[in-house]
Amino acid sequence: MTLPHWRQGTPAVLCVAGPHAIPVSTAVRLGDHRLAFALGQRREALERLRADPRVALCLLGTELAFTAHGTAAVVRDPLEAAPVVGVELSVEQVQDHLADGRTEMLDGARWRWLDPKAAGADPAIAAELASLT
Repeated sequence: MTLPHWRQGTPAVLCVAGPHAIPVSTAVRLGDHRLAFALGQRREALERLRADPRVALCLLGTELAFTAHGTAAVVRDPLEAAPVVGVELSVEQVQDHLADGRTEMLDGARWRWLDPKAAGADPAIAAELASLT
């Protein structure tokens, strides 16, 4: 299965070795088997990802619930748009959590930036991640 399409800002949860999970708001689809996201430079999840690149990223949005499993690598450190790093996930498997038709996602988690500086940087981060082709 290839990666589905999702709206920018769809909430996700990155799971790295540990297990250790962290919310991610910047996931961008780069192709059928590639996606990118940003992580803060001082995140424990980033340290764990560098030690063991096997990760899972679960996205939950309107009419969408899947987990992308694969190998992640830092591809830009830092991004030009903000003091975060760009991470690319090479997707080996997509697990569609709605495939059996028993449930549907009516909505994703609703969130917003409270920090105006972070809110202003978000579109530039998404654009830079999308350019990592």
